Amino acid sequence: MDDLKVVVIGGGSSYTPELIEGFINRYDELKITELHLVDIESGKDKLKTIYNLSKRMIEKANVGIKLFQTLDRQEALKDADFVLTQIRVGGLDARVLDERIPLSHGIIGQETNGAGGMFKALRTIPVVLDIVEDIKKYAKKDAWLINFTNPAGMVTEAVNRYGDFDRAVGLCNVPVNMKNQFAEIFKVEPDTIELDIVGVNHHFFVTDIFLEGKSSIDELLDMYVSGELQNTPTMKNIESLQWSKSLIKSLEAIPNPYLNYYFMTKEQLQSERDQYEENNVRAEEVKKIEKELFEEYADPDLDVKPKALEERGGAYYSDAACSLVDSIVNNRRDIQYVNTLNKGTVTDFPYESVIEGAAIITNDGPKPLNYGKIPYKLNGTLQTIKTFERMVCEAAVTGDKDLAIAALTLNPLVDSDTVANSVFKEMFEAHKDYLPQFDQE
Repeated sequence: MDDLKVVVIGGGSSYTPELIEGFINRYDELKITELHLVDIESGKDKLKTIYNLSKRMIEKANVGIKLFQTLDRQEALKDADFVLTQIRVGGLDARVLDERIPLSHGIIGQETNGAGGMFKALRTIPVVLDIVEDIKKYAKKDAWLINFTNPAGMVTEAVNRYGDFDRAVGLCNVPVNMKNQFAEIFKVEPDTIELDIVGVNHHFFVTDIFLEGKSSIDELLDMYVSGELQNTPTMKNIESLQWSKSLIKSLEAIPNPYLNYYFMTKEQLQSERDQYEENNVRAEEVKKIEKELFEEYADPDLDVKPKALEERGGAYYSDAACSLVDSIVNNRRDIQYVNTLNKGTVTDFPYESVIEGAAIITNDGPKPLNYGKIPYKLNGTLQTIKTFERMVCEAAVTGDKDLAIAALTLNPLVDSDTVANSVFKEMFEAHKDYLPQFDQE
């Protein structure tokens, strides 16, 4: 594929310089001739700053990428080959509410899990489905949607179930982070490692690890159980807590860091409550980081991605994004970790559900590797979260408040039906301007 046109919706995101770096590094393989950064009116100032920095980065690299900025999404999408979505409906102010309101009711407040994750999905899914309609109308017939917008699993699920569009792939950097951290543990290069993972976005387990094709999960588990490893895989935005030896030994799997919220709810909640009392929940911390980042981005002498971006949680973002585009374009047939249709890969999940797992990336998209049956010790929590995801997606599309409240009640991070109703009422009132699909009475 020659003369690629790539459109980034949410181009004013603080993550975009990571993406620009990734495309520059792969210019010889990808040959992107047009890169369009798209945002909305309220994001135009950030978009301008990102555009200027990106332009300096491209000029320094001396690559032939023509860069554009616009608030006209439909115009930008004309004849696009790839569309990348990285939007935040309501901005970071909405994320603050997603975190603070649940905490005020004594439950976890997190942007992709529990009540916060649900409301982010309710705000976001209709917007992404509108973007999908524009892609179908204006982009090339074989265009791909690469979605980074959180909650990535639910957004990708909704696009596949309700968007009449089968060329969407969801992407998250958590599996890549874990792979890189395991490489450090084994003192090998990341490209010599492959993982077996099973589950959904932000709720999966590593059930095997292969070093140059040889299973090494037993060795890894022994390191945890023996105490040789003092830290489990972590993320910038999650309190680092240590799994018990009993949990790791019995599950025979490594939970991803987001499972802290489910397996260490009491400890995680206490940590969040402390932050809440100090007016410093993660979203408020991110607002400070973003303010500093954009001040740095605005420096006319800056022409590289600043290292400070890693504090935003953007590590390995460009590798995950650009490797996926590169592998589709060039039919690499390498293994990557994506959100895609199950298609029988995991026998315990419906054929049409979206999973997060290992897939061979071809020019016809991801081909998920056969996983088989979920280990019975992991199956219960995965089925619960997949049911929650499906109910939230349906509520986001239909505007069914009762369904949304029921989904919240069934979520393990919500401890009663009464709390679910109270939290829903307050969060709905806080976010109602972004929830037009629901009855506002």
